[in-house]
Amino acid sequence: MFKDYNMNQLILPLDLEVKFQENDIAFHIHHLVQSIPHEALEPFLRNEGCPAYHPRMMLKIILCAYTQSVFSGRKIEALLKDSIRMMWLAQGYEPSYRTINRFRVQTEVKELIRQCFVQFRCQLVEEKLIDQEAIFIDGTKIEANANKFTFVWKKSIEKYQKALIEKSNELYNELLEKEIIPEIERESEEQLSIEDLGQMAQKVDDIVTEYDKKIEASSDVVERKALRSVRKYPKQVRKKLHDYILRTQKYQRDFEIFGTRNSYSKTDHDSTFMRMKDDYMKNGQLKAGYNVQIATEGQYALAFSLFPNPTDTRTLIPFLDEIEESYFELPKHIVADAGYGSEQNYDDILSVRKREPLITYNMYLKEQKKKYKQNEFNPDNWQYDEVADAYTCPNQQRLVFKHPSARTDKTGFKREFKIYECEDCSGCPFRSSCTKTKEGNNRKLMVNEKWEQQKEYVRAKLSEEKTSAIYRKRKIDVEPVFGFLKANLRFTRFSVRGKSKVENEMGLALMAVNLRKFTANS
Repeated sequence: MFKDYNMNQLILPLDLEVKFQENDIAFHIHHLVQSIPHEALEPFLRNEGCPAYHPRMMLKIILCAYTQSVFSGRKIEALLKDSIRMMWLAQGYEPSYRTINRFRVQTEVKELIRQCFVQFRCQLVEEKLIDQEAIFIDGTKIEANANKFTFVWKKSIEKYQKALIEKSNELYNELLEKEIIPEIERESEEQLSIEDLGQMAQKVDDIVTEYDKKIEASSDVVERKALRSVRKYPKQVRKKLHDYILRTQKYQRDFEIFGTRNSYSKTDHDSTFMRMKDDYMKNGQLKAGYNVQIATEGQYALAFSLFPNPTDTRTLIPFLDEIEESYFELPKHIVADAGYGSEQNYDDILSVRKREPLITYNMYLKEQKKKYKQNEFNPDNWQYDEVADAYTCPNQQRLVFKHPSARTDKTGFKREFKIYECEDCSGCPFRSSCTKTKEGNNRKLMVNEKWEQQKEYVRAKLSEEKTSAIYRKRKIDVEPVFGFLKANLRFTRFSVRGKSKVENEMGLALMAVNLRKFTANS
């Protein structure tokens, strides 16, 4: 005996909601998007044309698709016809893939995504899933939707521009010597501007036009041949000048796109070429990508931001600024790995934000080793006399303070050093082990007192039981989010181009990770 099965019998349509389990992810998506304030939807209102799909509905179906590892607009459209979850969230509507793709890259959607993160964090606080004691910050690189071989390098453009300046200056001097053009008022003596090159091209063009008129007016074959011969050089110069103008304009556009970066992709100008971890060929090939920074707690992504620079050190301060401005107030502890440990970052967190940085520095782990502590040639192990302000080397020679020094990096941050120099290194039996300076020069030592105080502060904090326990949670808090994003969600490459569009997609992907984890833990 079988259960009744009849394809010819009419079945009344039922509300799709009854088919879901009690803790279905569709309910969490629905409640999250419904919690977004109505004010965030006002930019989507239009008074002309056909009424648009409701932005709440569009956001729900896109989030639901992302939780199922579906990122293609066409596949999302297909899910609206196949998936019960998508049918219920869309309430019978079936927007096309073009509508879906246009919606998710709109600039107005960025505010909706931000509100999702804000409301989601409020929900976590209400349910006491996070204690707001610390945030864990880390970054990962995700490949851009760009051709791997469309790279433009800043050093190459600088080299080509320098060669172009030399050629244009040589051509200008050559034209002056041959009295083809008069001397022009240049904006700069070092190089010719586009306006200067334009003036030169115009004057050369006038000369070529005069020759053209003379050739047309003349009926003498020998004279016409002579005029063509004389006209040949100005025509060649005119062609060169037009080429120089176009190349100068191109190089200027390149430098505008570069900004502070060293490279960009021709197919996605906002992406930067950087080394990825998934280098299967093991040949160090660079790929166009973005540096994604996230702040987590309880293995939930609470904030994110994208940066063009591949290193994490200079992303911390602007990322913290964005968190405070757009997401939430910073907790007491800021936790990150050694990639963020720098004097500038410590100074910002301690002095400006009045928070505690639980961030190691590059040499932190090495300093804990016995070999490092027992190395007598390591200046950190040398005896220091505070009264005389001098160090004593292994040969019992004193390194006395000579003069202060200061260094300013590319970001404008100034570091101050004290320079110490040994009184006499001549005949030292430990010279080869102690210093690499040339014979006749004394050993010098650069000491950054502020940096040393910051390192001492970090060592003290990480030796305390409570703060060290918080720092140990870093690996099991922020790292799993990246693992879930790339391995479980299979989000390893962006499907859109341009930083604004990429930010929207990154926010949708991270919120999909949050929703899947929240549903699993509910």
